[in-house]
Amino acid sequence: MHQTLFVVDDSFVNLTKAKEALGERYRVFPLPSAAKMFSLLEKIMPDMILLDIEMPEMDGIEAMRQLKADARCAGIPVIFLTSKLDESSELEGFDLGAVDYISKPFSAPRLLKRIANQLLLASQKRDLQDYADNLEHKVREKTRAIFTLQSAVLTTVSDLVEFRDECTGGHISRTQLYLQALAETLCREGIYAEATAKWDMDFFLPSAQLHDVGKIVISDLILNKPGKLTPDEFEIMKTHVAVGVAAIEKIMCATEEHAFLRSALLFAGAHHEKWDGSGYPAGLAGTDIPLEGRLMAIADVYDALISVRPYKAAFTHEAAKRIIEDGAGTSFDPVLVEVFRSVADEFVQIAQNNTTGQIRP
Repeated sequence: MHQTLFVVDDSFVNLTKAKEALGERYRVFPLPSAAKMFSLLEKIMPDMILLDIEMPEMDGIEAMRQLKADARCAGIPVIFLTSKLDESSELEGFDLGAVDYISKPFSAPRLLKRIANQLLLASQKRDLQDYADNLEHKVREKTRAIFTLQSAVLTTVSDLVEFRDECTGGHISRTQLYLQALAETLCREGIYAEATAKWDMDFFLPSAQLHDVGKIVISDLILNKPGKLTPDEFEIMKTHVAVGVAAIEKIMCATEEHAFLRSALLFAGAHHEKWDGSGYPAGLAGTDIPLEGRLMAIADVYDALISVRPYKAAFTHEAAKRIIEDGAGTSFDPVLVEVFRSVADEFVQIAQNNTTGQIRP
């Protein structure tokens, strides 16, 4: 099928010459004005437009501006036709996106060659864009597949940890949802904006599942003890932090892509640190504690408080909320406690509706 050309010129003579020169090779539409061109564009999309500069009512420069402003027409290659050498108009045309200039009166062989060259370039450009789009699609699909695999591995590992700990059913999934409520508020309100700007939420929330991964090596006798731990047993329990960090670091050393594990490392290593420096394992204080750890500390403690344990009954939401509020400045970041206060109702809903909940869409 012949390629389609619009030839736009207010001169009937020029339109006739163009039709004669191009008609055997192309499907040519002679158009006496820019208005006629825009009317036909509603029905037909040409492969190229040959556009006269000097026309009444709307000249070629203004017509070119309107073409480029329309997303449907912006990619059509345009060659300007001109009967005078006007360097400023020529430069303006190129600035607007014209691909070539042809002087009138034109030579038919030269006109055919210039059009063929520009159509070839346009075709190659489209092919290159199609290739780039296809490549981008394949990369997105590959990335999605890798992300799905990573998420599945994280969930499986966290499920194994939770399966061994008979006392904490649903804890990992609930803490993810608490964390989401806190993190979304931080981002929305611009709180700790410098830190949150570095988060990739696709990785940030799923990686929280590994915050207790180190518990996988803790003895069942301690992990599921039907009573309060002795001081020695508590010291053993505390080692789950170091074990979790070591496990995540080992995975990071074996891979080149660390984005999925960067937040996991901070969740695992810092969620038992306290604002006043009395936590473990490093005794960090204040903002020296990574933001991930300070957030997880609130989510983790809240869920522990409202859950039944062998050594205690479940606290009410109000009692748990009061304990966290009272811990502002000692156990918890005071700024994050205020954020917690603002989303406390969401925490209630999460606790009521999620025993093995999923991240909200």
